[in-house]
Amino acid sequence: MSDNLRALSVTLVAEPKQVRSFTLTQWRIAELVPGDQGECVLNLQLYMTERAAYRFNLTAPTPRLFVRAGFTGQTPKPDAITASQDVAAGWLDGEQQVLEAAMPMAIQVWIEHYLARHGEAPMETRKKKRKGAGRSKETPTKEQPQ
Repeated sequence: MSDNLRALSVTLVAEPKQVRSFTLTQWRIAELVPGDQGECVLNLQLYMTERAAYRFNLTAPTPRLFVRAGFTGQTPKPDAITASQDVAAGWLDGEQQVLEAAMPMAIQVWIEHYLARHGEAPMETRKKKRKGAGRSKETPTKEQPQ
């Protein structure tokens, strides 16, 4: 299998939830395991541009995986998985359902190995603008004679 790709089996379960006089169906991930033996198989692919997000996730008390499962309000159909909270936030901004589950230890080790092999993401620094760039010239005022 590829250096940056792993298959994960995802099983969802519906749980009825009573809210006042309404009964809602809340979906959650019942099982998320490495391998392609489950009900729904998704490929977790790691990208070099997301290394900082992977490191941030791994340093959390409980690292998570995020599953995109179609649009909000519809029966979930898992179609993508990520270990990046930034990517998951983008899905949520697009009104997608995002389910999350604890990351299996085998996947945590694999991501650590990936980060060790490819290095940590470089810290982004802002370049200094040259002096006066983007500023209008000061004109003398009565308080500031020439």
